[in-house]
Amino acid sequence: MAGKNEFVEYLTGQLHPLGEVRARAMFGGWGFYLDGLMFALVAEDVFYIKADAISREEFVRHGLEPFRYETQSGMKEMSYFQPPVAALDDGELLCAWARKGVEAAFRAKAGKETKGRRRR
Repeated sequence: MAGKNEFVEYLTGQLHPLGEVRARAMFGGWGFYLDGLMFALVAEDVFYIKADAISREEFVRHGLEPFRYETQSGMKEMSYFQPPVAALDDGELLCAWARKGVEAAFRAKAGKETKGRRRR
């Protein structure tokens, strides 16, 4: 497993006010976790934050780019978006955007738990 890179360590430090944020290597990039839930990722040294139906519009409204990757069948887009460039130099602003990802991750978990209860 590769060691953490400087960018990942920097982001982990900036995100410390959110709680115990952990970064784990995955698929050549990094997943960022809080309370066991992935809320952000780094791919090719670009930071992306999880979005959902509630938060996606704010990322789009600010003209922020989603995470895209190429597959054999073409480009795929995930529900992770870059934060504003200014947030990378402003820990408070970065945490404000990252909280949107944390909230989206918790909503996703709550939705899965609710679906699981309905099936029983």
